[in-house]
Amino acid sequence: MLEINELSVHYGGIHALQGITMKVEEGRIVTLIGANGAGKSTALRATVGLVKATAGTVVWNGTKLTGMPTKDIVTLGIALVPEGRRIFANLTVEENLILGAYTRTNRQEIRSDMDRVFELFPRLKERIRQKGGTLSGGEQQMLAVARALMAKPKLIMMDEPSLGLAPMISKMIFDIIRTINKSGTTVLLVEQNAKAALEIADYGYVLETGRIALEGPGKELLADDRVRKAYLGEAQG
Repeated sequence: MLEINELSVHYGGIHALQGITMKVEEGRIVTLIGANGAGKSTALRATVGLVKATAGTVVWNGTKLTGMPTKDIVTLGIALVPEGRRIFANLTVEENLILGAYTRTNRQEIRSDMDRVFELFPRLKERIRQKGGTLSGGEQQMLAVARALMAKPKLIMMDEPSLGLAPMISKMIFDIIRTINKSGTTVLLVEQNAKAALEIADYGYVLETGRIALEGPGKELLADDRVRKAYLGEAQG
């Protein structure tokens, strides 16, 4: 289980996260929704040590992550799919996937997991020798998710996986998130597409200007008038 307790982050004079507290139970899909600039990406980046927390703690299965180097956090079983994909454009699909498994040493297991990834993303298998930079936006997003899975994470955190994708490709990504979760991987999802995120989430948090404004089961938040009005473009009533 991931526990975020009273977590605060400052960027200079900006108080980006203002004491947020949230839990991600093992085996669940938990989503964090909110407007641009609410602090969603900061929450993920602080969890894996990419930005420094100014207060509060992050605990993963009893181990305090706060202050730990990111590379050590990855070895504990946490992987981040960053916003904007951040694949290695000059490396092939296969090379990107091998780099995703950099913390692992058993080559046979790595090859076996690559085969599983190709079952999830058959399009990547077709493009195994292509450089990442030549892939479409949707294929690059698939590669970013697949690369994270090669670390064999217990928890995968995804930052805006549907951003900039065509609706059909976006739906495919959400279907894959469900499949990843059903295979036993816990998911923490940051997403601007609040409807799609809440539809697949067991539990959700609404972040507004660095604070948790609402929380509850995904289906309940989806039906909440405040959420519908603010994030789903629906009027109250």
